Amino acid sequence: MLSFFGIHVLGRPRAVSSGSVIDVFGRAGITEEAVRSTLTRMVNRELLERHRRGRKMYFGLTARAVGVLRDGHDRVWRAGAVNRDWNGRWTLVGFSLPEAWRSERHDLRSRLIWGGFGPLQNGLWVAPSEADVPGLLAGLGLDAQLRVFRGELIAPSDAGQVLAQAFDMPGIAAGYRAFLDRWEDGRTPVEDPLARQLLVHTDWLDLVRRDPHLPAEHLPADWPAVRAEEVFRSHARRCEKPAARLAEQVVDAIELD
Repeated sequence: MLSFFGIHVLGRPRAVSSGSVIDVFGRAGITEEAVRSTLTRMVNRELLERHRRGRKMYFGLTARAVGVLRDGHDRVWRAGAVNRDWNGRWTLVGFSLPEAWRSERHDLRSRLIWGGFGPLQNGLWVAPSEADVPGLLAGLGLDAQLRVFRGELIAPSDAGQVLAQAFDMPGIAAGYRAFLDRWEDGRTPVEDPLARQLLVHTDWLDLVRRDPHLPAEHLPADWPAVRAEEVFRSHARRCEKPAARLAEQVVDAIELD
């Protein structure tokens, strides 16, 4: 759903009807019930807002959703599959939350993962970057429980060992290889251009949102992310224009003030 709104709504003052969202997702084999349930959850999470026009219901982005989608857009199109410009600097976040704060712990960890952090040891997460922690964790209300540092590793610590300990590098690589198995050599699970665009963008976003953007100098020579990125961009370019033409016919949208 984030992929759909990022492609068809982000950057334009518009809202799309639930019926047309159901149509597009149906082309990808997703049921009407699943679409309606997801739209409702996104409204409850303040990512979408409803706009009624007669008997039709339209959905537009909230300010929060715009921020999330712009961040995702930057991840997909600007960051690149690996970090080739790492300056050797790390950001560390230490925290200690009461055992009863399960929801707060979940939200904190989710934000840290999105920000490229991995758990080095109990209560200490690291990122191989100068991460914007205040922006990343804004609104969680946990400032008093956090300790944030920046610095460089010194001997006997080794960057490769830290990365291997904090991040599931085999799992990340396996995700990229699965993407290649699904999409490489022009393979596609569907022929409909709207469905193909939705699926390839969603598959790729699912990878990059969990990828901590590791320094290239510490990655194996056969790291599959670069090849996977080339395959994604090829598919995205090929389906962009035919998907846009079809979207003009099937996506029912209204302009918002």
